[in-house]
Amino acid sequence: MNRMHDNRRPLRVALFGLTVTLVGYALFAAWLGGHAYAHARERERTATTFGEVVERGLGADGDDVLVSWEDRAGRTHLQRFPDRGDTAYTRQTLFLVAYDPTEDNPRGRPIDWRDIPKEDGYEDDLVRSVAFGGVVAAVLCGVWAHRGLRFLRAARRPGRPATALVRVGERGAPLGRGLSTTWLVLGEQQGPRWQRVMWHPALDELPDRAPVSVHGRRTAVVVLPDGTQLVPLGRLRRSEPRHTTLEAPSTVRGDLRDSFVIPAGTVIRPTRPWWRPALPFTATGAVLGLALAYLNTDGTVVPVVAFTLAGATLLTAVWAPLALQP
Repeated sequence: MNRMHDNRRPLRVALFGLTVTLVGYALFAAWLGGHAYAHARERERTATTFGEVVERGLGADGDDVLVSWEDRAGRTHLQRFPDRGDTAYTRQTLFLVAYDPTEDNPRGRPIDWRDIPKEDGYEDDLVRSVAFGGVVAAVLCGVWAHRGLRFLRAARRPGRPATALVRVGERGAPLGRGLSTTWLVLGEQQGPRWQRVMWHPALDELPDRAPVSVHGRRTAVVVLPDGTQLVPLGRLRRSEPRHTTLEAPSTVRGDLRDSFVIPAGTVIRPTRPWWRPALPFTATGAVLGLALAYLNTDGTVVPVVAFTLAGATLLTAVWAPLALQP
């Protein structure tokens, strides 16, 4: 039987995490930045003044009023507006008019006090949110950069012989309960060592106490007998990790394809996308973001979309560095 590995899975997970982070932040920044620009633009193009009602009862139904108002340039305008039903206008009553001061011959429009764009720091709040999101995105990208540099640095160091046992780690803490990670128990001359690694398909076929080559002291890159280099997560430990129960893998991964002889060069499509386990994280992040938006904001569309997008992006981007068991 021929069993094929996805040898590029760690790289794909890293690219997935980086793509989710960058695309999610780009959408987040575009959404908030666009609304900040639109709000500032609207405020710059909206000026208000008080006009005076000079005549009322105009129009076929007698519902219009004639208002005289003056713009910033000192030009007087005489314009007819609909008489709003909630106000009983009489002659010489003040009438609030909004207009665009950038126009050569502005046309006024009636406006309510609540609709006037105010200089209340709204744009600054949106810009600060974009900046904070950029810091978070930079930290997430930095995690992958740091992980890659540690891998390259350790892989260049001379190797030493050891044996490896594959173990599945289950955290006992409530926060990480149910999240399985991959550990190697390395038998070295100085004693056993424990190294957490990104899961690789080759580990499913690795026998107990298989001979491996270990590179690096503080962080170990383990090279399997077939030449597969495992990406380390965290430092090489001299003692068993605390709050984590290590057990032998009990699940054999396989599918119907293992029952057939597959010709060389055949492209095999995976039965389930490898990124599907990230979807629950995405959904959870979206729900949490939506809840936080309604609890901490006025519930309008701008913060609701921003919080939901940020939550979904953050938890999906966090799923990738966790390198959980598939």
